[in-house]
Amino acid sequence: MLLTLLLLCSGLRPQQNPADHVLLVINQPSVESTEVGAYYRSKRGIARENVVFVDVSRTEEVTNSEYHSAIEEPIRKAVKGSKTRIDYIVLTKGIPIRIALSGLSVDSMLAAMDFKFEPITKPTEAEIKRAINPYFGKNEPFDSKKFGYYLVTRLDGFTVADAKALVDNSLAAKPAKGPFFFDEADNRKADGYGEIQKTLGAAERVLTQKGLEATTDRTSAFVVPGSPLMGYASWGSNDSGFSWQAYRRIKFLPGSICETFVSTSGRSFAPTATGSGQSLVGDLIANGVTGIKGYVSEPYTFALARPEILFDRYTSGRNLAESFYAASLVLKWKDIVIGDPLCSPYAKP
Repeated sequence: MLLTLLLLCSGLRPQQNPADHVLLVINQPSVESTEVGAYYRSKRGIARENVVFVDVSRTEEVTNSEYHSAIEEPIRKAVKGSKTRIDYIVLTKGIPIRIALSGLSVDSMLAAMDFKFEPITKPTEAEIKRAINPYFGKNEPFDSKKFGYYLVTRLDGFTVADAKALVDNSLAAKPAKGPFFFDEADNRKADGYGEIQKTLGAAERVLTQKGLEATTDRTSAFVVPGSPLMGYASWGSNDSGFSWQAYRRIKFLPGSICETFVSTSGRSFAPTATGSGQSLVGDLIANGVTGIKGYVSEPYTFALARPEILFDRYTSGRNLAESFYAASLVLKWKDIVIGDPLCSPYAKP
């Protein structure tokens, strides 16, 4: 109390813990959720009053009614009753990822739960415009009061150990100069795919202009970089040169972030047999990535995270959640962001 009074009298304010703005969500019937939630709470110093327990099915998919009654409503109540402003909502392994029939992500719907607009049902220009993310392209600290929604991330992976490693890697993150690696695909040069492919070279230019180490591979091969990465983006299994063996050998540094242009990369966090469906973000989480974006069902190219924004914001000092959301065009859609939202190795002291 004396220290607080002295700081106030001197015109300063006591430094606030970023974790004060985090609401941690644990699914009570899930042993995995309870374990991951307790681990994150301990490591980040999350206050008890910033933890909310839900009671929902332990399946990856829930009905719309269960989403609203068992997930959104208790979280909404906790946010409204919080003594501090909630900017980040952290979900834990064992909380459903997808709403049945609509294919929408639980995370994206929660993020925009205070917005009254209907979620996208068809990727028309009018529907996309109504769902535009107000933080898209911004480069400033996120404030839920200003932008009207919350940045939702989750701690998930194939195993509880993978989910916990996201926390450990966040806390161990250092502002490495690289390497950042972007892999173009031979079969993604035309039409809308070609426009997205150009963003990989754009991300490389942004980073090299900052004096960071970034490379774009333009060969037909699906490349395994020779050393652990600080950042990565590729077409994953959409690349005609894709190899499962190569994909599962890509390694990452603590604090690394990643995007793969794969329609259903976040469809499940259960391990799958090699060659069963599209590549999953879970494999890269198991390989040590700290933050990654996935999609629980077909998102179309407009929803993909823009690498030139993602990596610029992150290396400019924005945290993991801010960087992914600043790079993502829409809300109430198929997106899912994995990682500790507070991870920010490039933040200025």
